[in-house]
Amino acid sequence: MTTPASLTLTARLNPSAAEARRGIIRVHPEVLTALSLREWDAVSITGARVTAAVVAATEASAPTGVVLLDEIAFSNAGVRENSAVVLAPVVVQGASRVVVSGSVLATQSITESTLRRALLGKVLSVGDAVSLLPRDLGPELAATEATRALARSVGITWTTELLTVTGVEPGPPVNGQVSAPVSVQTNTAVLWSTSSGEVAPLVDRAGPTTPRIPGALGMVAETESPRQPTAAAPPQAREPDVPVRPVSELVGVDSQITKLTEWLTITLDEPDVLRTLGATPRLGVLVTGPAGGGKATLVRSVCAHRTLVTVDGPTAGATEANARLRLVTDAVARARSGGGVLLITDIDALLPSEPEPVSALILDELRSGIADGRIALIATTAEPVRLDARLRDPSLCDRELVIGLPDAATRGRLLSAILSDVPTEGDLDLTAVSARTPGFVAGDLAALAREAALRAATRASSEKSSPALRTDDLVGALDVIRPVSRSDSPEVALGSITLADVGDMVETKQALTEAVLWPLQHPDTFARLGVAPPRGVLLFGPPGCGKTFVVRALAASGQLSVHTVKGAELMDKWVGSSEKAVRDLFARARESAPSLIFLDEVDALAPRRGQSTDSGVGDRVVASLLTELDGVEPLQDVVVLGATNRPDLIDPALLRPGRLERLVFVPPPDAAARGDILRATGRDVPLDGVDLDELAADLDGYSAADCSALLREAALSAMRRDIDAAAVTAADVDEARSRVRPSLDPAQVENLKAYAERRLD
Repeated sequence: MTTPASLTLTARLNPSAAEARRGIIRVHPEVLTALSLREWDAVSITGARVTAAVVAATEASAPTGVVLLDEIAFSNAGVRENSAVVLAPVVVQGASRVVVSGSVLATQSITESTLRRALLGKVLSVGDAVSLLPRDLGPELAATEATRALARSVGITWTTELLTVTGVEPGPPVNGQVSAPVSVQTNTAVLWSTSSGEVAPLVDRAGPTTPRIPGALGMVAETESPRQPTAAAPPQAREPDVPVRPVSELVGVDSQITKLTEWLTITLDEPDVLRTLGATPRLGVLVTGPAGGGKATLVRSVCAHRTLVTVDGPTAGATEANARLRLVTDAVARARSGGGVLLITDIDALLPSEPEPVSALILDELRSGIADGRIALIATTAEPVRLDARLRDPSLCDRELVIGLPDAATRGRLLSAILSDVPTEGDLDLTAVSARTPGFVAGDLAALAREAALRAATRASSEKSSPALRTDDLVGALDVIRPVSRSDSPEVALGSITLADVGDMVETKQALTEAVLWPLQHPDTFARLGVAPPRGVLLFGPPGCGKTFVVRALAASGQLSVHTVKGAELMDKWVGSSEKAVRDLFARARESAPSLIFLDEVDALAPRRGQSTDSGVGDRVVASLLTELDGVEPLQDVVVLGATNRPDLIDPALLRPGRLERLVFVPPPDAAARGDILRATGRDVPLDGVDLDELAADLDGYSAADCSALLREAALSAMRRDIDAAAVTAADVDEARSRVRPSLDPAQVENLKAYAERRLD
């Protein structure tokens, strides 16, 4: 049975006031499953016109054939309530530039950085209306500096202000294709358009310092004064008056602070020492790390007592070439006059890997600016691979500072700092929460705190009590907030089912525990015994026998960051694209360690070399996998797990020691295992006169998926018999058995058992 490409649903108004005008629609969980979507994915909505939005799940008791839209989504789709709309999955790229138009008050009052924060994470198409209500924030009790900045700029009308998307410019194409809808990312340039349709010029904006969110690295809200309309102001380097937190408040970056402080002190304060040693007092530093990790915050804190001139890379990169050069020239001159530091944030937007002619002029200006040692250049980027390689020239940024992902202990300290002034109900179990947030940076943890605050505010409003945060609010927020490090990577959903809840597959569970969980949970034991842990595991067995299910349970048991790829998803006809996809997959896994890479249908991803007719794409993908698995760069706290029902088709080189060296056979369920599966599946199904053990003994040839489908079909049979049926009877199960037939192929099962005996004996 294939997954439908689209579904037709009835559009209804979302009754939730908290979600109104935020770019979120809701559908039944079964609709998400039918469309192969997860919560907070993007979906296209086709009515009188086509638009896109972020989708989430309704309660399980909601009608299946209904999609809940807000008034803006109704307008964007061009439909009325109770109209039919078509929902379909859609590929969305991060925008490099978005242009919007609004009222005169909003255009003159709201700065581009505040506008970007308000639209962050929303899915937009040209012609759509969009509100300023941030997607991940709730009512005033959960407001942050972004909402306060909007309130100060526009007044109370900011909550009702509607903007129109007049232009979008997607980022680099994916697999040679550019999708229509885009999402607003942290490095997206969001600009105002003028009445003539042109982009409004950049002007200098510096405003009063505003209160900061107490807490941690990476959570600084820049609030700037309203803009004054100017006719033809030339672009200038702007220095938003951002609250600078003391170095002592930054968490988990002590070594980076020490290095940057030493470099600045020696270069700017003691240049004669370097000259005496025959070295040029020149400093260019590239600060890399995931978005939201606090790169710019670190620089501002270290440079708190120095002149700091800031250039916003996405905004500057969105202007025309001459304006870009003038902006950099002006910034260098201002930094030189104060003998300070020039900070360029998200420099990959200003100097992309595919440079324009003006890029050489900008690099020359930066090179001449730092040549005499009077100023230092510090650039930040979350995408170093998309950066012009010439910036790493020894005469420019010859030093690099990396801010990695925080570990569990650091995440706990960050959460403690974020929530230091928040009223709580009881003691918060931050250790448990931090253990469940692999891959989260400071910005993600701040978003987690905001979502938890929304839940606490909603509860306080309904109970008429004082707002206070509970551990349950933070745990519940984990279902909504997705870390930036996995924003573009499909994942295995982590539910409440762990390996301990899987009733059968005892040998399989033990093998996976030893090969996956032990290396991540007990690395000191492996070091003490002087052996390296297994690098990878191959699960093989008949289809429908629970390979993906046991991986989901494994991920939940170890609280791992899981990156999943299905068979041919990495295959691309463009030369080099498939290999780059493999490199990016492993790079994301390293960044979000401890993590698990799950290669589903690995036989399609790594077939035997020399036997394919795909112009060598398969051979190059296999070579890339082998390089990543046992290449020069080690896989630290990363385990690779493959799954297949055709292990004989996999290239033998992938199954050697040091690669997918541990083979685990997942056999079809026997009678006892089928009984456990039926009991787990039918836990919430009211059964009348159905003996599950007797039924399981009579289901020879049924896989785990078949057993689940049998009970589902029995429930549908009960509904056909009586739409108000209160229980599923034995007669319903007998009717379901005539419709759901066993899917296991005896010949395939025997071949897999024989393969297991040959490889495992």
